[in-house]
Amino acid sequence: MRWRNDDEQYGWVSIALHWIAALAIVGLFALGLWMTGLSYTDPWYNRAPDIHQSVGILLIGLIVIRLAWRWTNPLPALEPGMPPWERLAARAAHATMYLLIVVVLASGYLIPTADGSWISVFGWFSVPPVVLGIERQEDWAGWVHYWGAWALIGVATLHTLAALKHHFIERDRTLRKMLGPRS
Repeated sequence: MRWRNDDEQYGWVSIALHWIAALAIVGLFALGLWMTGLSYTDPWYNRAPDIHQSVGILLIGLIVIRLAWRWTNPLPALEPGMPPWERLAARAAHATMYLLIVVVLASGYLIPTADGSWISVFGWFSVPPVVLGIERQEDWAGWVHYWGAWALIGVATLHTLAALKHHFIERDRTLRKMLGPRS
């Protein structure tokens, strides 16, 4: 398999970045939902947010790499015969997901740094706050983060359902392009 994309297939770098980001986003969403239900006396009350924040910071780096890779590689062509509305919907869904990923990650970063705290990433390194002094920063960033995450999961679910429709109903190569050449 090629490491770069071509007109017919995603390369292994794009495939790896896609699936790692997808797993991280779904995992962060599940962890975020779970940790909001923890009580103050729960042993995971402090540990879960540390994990959530650490993975979130690492995901920011991965998304920057993914966007740079995306902008420097051709996209495989959409399947022939795909109706114009479906082509537009696919492009709009991808653009919306990227926008929501950036919004969710940025707002997630603004929550713990609102009071000037640094974010420790698994004790490997720390990320300083870069935005301070916004009134009620933690509150509005939390609201944006929560609802942005739900919107992202909603669009990602539609994206997944569309890929499955192409695979099982249309029987085209849309999903197989992101699974690799043996699929």
